[in-house]
Amino acid sequence: MTAARLAPQLPPGYRLDRRDTVGSTMDEARAAAGADAPDGLVVWAREQTGGRGRLGRQWHSPPGNLYMTVLLRENCPPAVAAQLGFVMALAVAEYVAPVLRAAGAPEADLRLKWPNDVLLGGRKLAGILLESALRPQGGLAWLLCGIGVNVAHHPDVPDRPSTALAAAIGGPPPDPGEALSGVVSAVADWRKRWRREGFAPVRAAWLARAHPVGTPLEARLPGGATRGTFAGIDADGTLLLAGPGGLMHRIAAGEVHALPGGTLDKA
Repeated sequence: MTAARLAPQLPPGYRLDRRDTVGSTMDEARAAAGADAPDGLVVWAREQTGGRGRLGRQWHSPPGNLYMTVLLRENCPPAVAAQLGFVMALAVAEYVAPVLRAAGAPEADLRLKWPNDVLLGGRKLAGILLESALRPQGGLAWLLCGIGVNVAHHPDVPDRPSTALAAAIGGPPPDPGEALSGVVSAVADWRKRWRREGFAPVRAAWLARAHPVGTPLEARLPGGATRGTFAGIDADGTLLLAGPGGLMHRIAAGEVHALPGGTLDKA
């Protein structure tokens, strides 16, 4: 059954807005948010002609992959709502893991990279993009969580290695509608837990799938690059990089990459 014919099953509180071709699901969801669409709207498209990732990069969006944006309305400060980016990454990983197991593919290759990427064998499988708006009187008006998963295809970009789920399982790719159902179900479960218990269980589950502590990383920031070894994330999701002499770098935003060869020496 094709993505265009499949009717995904969403958990209570989530509603599907299915499209064939759009510029980007983020743009469609933003327009819906401005028109007072409710919490839980999921905009799903078969393909995007103007998909984008972090830093405005183009997100290659042919049919066969999963392109969706979830509209969330949370009564919390924007900095707290940003924790939902970790929820989205966990949700993608929780959908992908049993697909890998069923195909006999190594689940250990599935990793989460700060702040919002899902890697498979060190290559990008999925990305999450967050966008928010404030109310005129202050406080969060809405949060958009864009999710792109390479199900059937992946782009060939030399400096940004990527992969697709089909390549990992060595067989026909899952239906994008099936992937959507699995991801949104996991989003709903983790979001409920986040609301009930806070960020601590999300942080613990995210760290369990992250780079091993001690992995050499480089954070590329507007003012230059910072290198250190992965020391986890703190209670609000800030990246911790351990530098020489006990220096601890706290990275709130930036591009993070594992260093070639796993060394802090000049790459």
